[in-house]
Amino acid sequence: MPLDAICLAAVAGEIRAAVVGGRIDKIHQPGRDEVVLAVRGNTGNCKLFLSANPGHPRAQLTAISRENPDKPPMFCMLLRKHLSGARITALEQPPMERVLQLVMEATDELGDRVERRLVLEAMGRHSNLILLDQDGRIVDCLRRVDSDMSAKRQVLPGLFYHLPPAQEKRDPSAMSREELERELVAAPEESQADRWLLDTFGGISPLISREIAWRAGGRTDVRLHQLGENGRTLLIDTLEQLMSDAKDEHFTPVVIAREGKPADFTFLPVGQYEGAAQVSVCDSFARLLDEFYATRETMERVRQQGQDMIRTVTNARDRTARKLAVQEQELAATRDREQLREKGDIITSNLHAMTRGMARLKAYNFYDPEGGEIEIPLDVLLTPQQNAAKYYKEYNKAKTAEQMLTVQLEKGRAELEYLNSVLENIALAEGERDLQEIRQELVDTGYLRRASKAKGREKRVSSKPLEFCSTAGLRISVGKYNTQNDQLTTKLATKGDLWLHTQKIHGSHVILWTQGEQPDAQSIHEAACLAAWFSQGRDSGKVPVDYTPVKFVKKPAGARPGMVVYTTYETAWVTPDEALVKRLRVK
Repeated sequence: MPLDAICLAAVAGEIRAAVVGGRIDKIHQPGRDEVVLAVRGNTGNCKLFLSANPGHPRAQLTAISRENPDKPPMFCMLLRKHLSGARITALEQPPMERVLQLVMEATDELGDRVERRLVLEAMGRHSNLILLDQDGRIVDCLRRVDSDMSAKRQVLPGLFYHLPPAQEKRDPSAMSREELERELVAAPEESQADRWLLDTFGGISPLISREIAWRAGGRTDVRLHQLGENGRTLLIDTLEQLMSDAKDEHFTPVVIAREGKPADFTFLPVGQYEGAAQVSVCDSFARLLDEFYATRETMERVRQQGQDMIRTVTNARDRTARKLAVQEQELAATRDREQLREKGDIITSNLHAMTRGMARLKAYNFYDPEGGEIEIPLDVLLTPQQNAAKYYKEYNKAKTAEQMLTVQLEKGRAELEYLNSVLENIALAEGERDLQEIRQELVDTGYLRRASKAKGREKRVSSKPLEFCSTAGLRISVGKYNTQNDQLTTKLATKGDLWLHTQKIHGSHVILWTQGEQPDAQSIHEAACLAAWFSQGRDSGKVPVDYTPVKFVKKPAGARPGMVVYTTYETAWVTPDEALVKRLRVK
C-alpha cells in the first residue's frame, strides 16, 4: 500500500492537529504489533492507533473499538508505566522518511518531568515501535534487533537510537529545479519514467510515480525518450508541485476502489486509471484508513489467532469429504446386487447339471427378456449348492450394506455441513473472545483436545451476538458461531420472533425480535440482508434467505451445534449490502 513518506506526512498533519497539547489517558495493545493511545485533547477525546504490522504499518486517528486481550502484553505495561498521563508536545517526521516521533512530557518515578519519545518506523518488514528516554536511549521496543539479525543497525534496550540507514536516493523536496533537471538529463533515455522516479527519489510510492508519469506523458508506462521537451518540462513541473503541496500540507484523502472494494489510497486526486477504477474523496484520512484496513486486519488477526483451529477443522473436513466419496462409491456398487440374487437362482435351478470343481456355469438366463445365455463364475473348491449360497450371501451383504451406508452418508453429510459452518464462523469472528468460544465448541464436539486441568479452571468468557436496529426500530440479533446460534434460537428467542437463515448456504442465525407484533416488511428485508451478509453468500449478487416464526424451528435430538430444521417458511431474495450493515449496527 502506498503509505510513502509524503502520505505519512499527510496523515501526520491530521494527527498533529488532534493530539498535540493533549494528555494520554489510556494505553492498550489490542494486537501483537498494535498500540492504541486514548488522548484527551484540547478539541476533544480521540484515539491514536499505531501499527508496526509488516503488512500495513501506519499511524492514524481511529474510531474503531478494538478488542483488548484479558492480560495486557509486557510492552503495553511498559508504555503505561512511562507514558500514562504524559502530555504530547510535538509530532515530528524526519524529511522524506517513513518515521514518526511522538514527543511527550512525562513524569518519572521521582516525580520529575522528563521527555519521552515514542517512535514509529513504518517501513514494511522492518517496522517497529520504539520507546526512548530523555537521553535518546532505547527503553524497549516491539521488535528487538541484535547483531545476528542486522550488522548495520541494532535496536536493543540501552542503546542510543539512530534513524534507519538512509537510502541511496535523492530528497526531491531539498533539490532546486536546476538539480532536478540535471538528474533528468543524466537519466538513461530508455528508462521508464515511473521507474526512474522511483529509483532516483526517496519518499515516493509506485502509485505516485505512475501518476507523475501519466500526467507528463499520458501513459503510466511512458519512457523518458517518448516524453519530448514538453513532457520533460511537465514531469519536473509535476514533481515540483507535489513537493510544494507536501510542504504546504495541501492533501486530499483519496480511496481507489475496484468492483466496489477499496484497493488503494493516496493523498491527491489521481487520473491514471482512466475509468478502470473508482476514485473517490474521503472527508479525512482517519475515516479512509479505518474503512480501508478494518476488514483485512480482522481477517489477518483471525488467521493468526485461529490458525490451529482452521488447520484442524480443514483436515477434519477434507477427511470427511474423502470418506463420503468412498462410501458413495460403495453405495453405488450395492445397487447392482440384484444380479447376485439372479445368479444364485440360476445356479439353484441348474444343480442337476452341475458337478463339483466346475469353474463356470453356462446356462439359460430366464431373467433375460430376450432369453439369452449367461456365464457365471464358480469357486472350484465349493459344491454347486455352496456356490449358490455364496451368491445369496453376497446379495444379502450388499442389501445390509446399502442400509448402513445410507445412514453413514447422512451422518457424514451432516458432519461435513457442520465443519463448513465452523470454518465460516471462524472467518466471521471479530476477536479473541469469539475464537475462544469456537475453540470451546470444538473441544466439546471432540475435534480439539481439552486443555490441561489448570487451564480448565479458567473462567469461560461468553461473547454476545451482534446487535442491529432496523429502520423501524426493531432489534435484530445475529449469532457469530454455532453454540451462540443455538442459544439465540432455542433459548433466547420467543415463539413469535422471526428466525432467518440463508437457504442451503452456511451462515448465522438471525433473530428479528417482534415483541409480539407483526413486523413491518422493511424490517424483514433488512434482517434478511443481514442474514445474507453474515453467510457464505456475502459476495453473491442475490441470496435466498428463508424466514419463519421461531416456533417452526426445531433442533433434532443429537444434532451438531447450530443445526436445526424448519417448516412453513417464506423466502426473500436479497443483495448483501455492507453499507446497510454498518448503518444498522448498534455500537
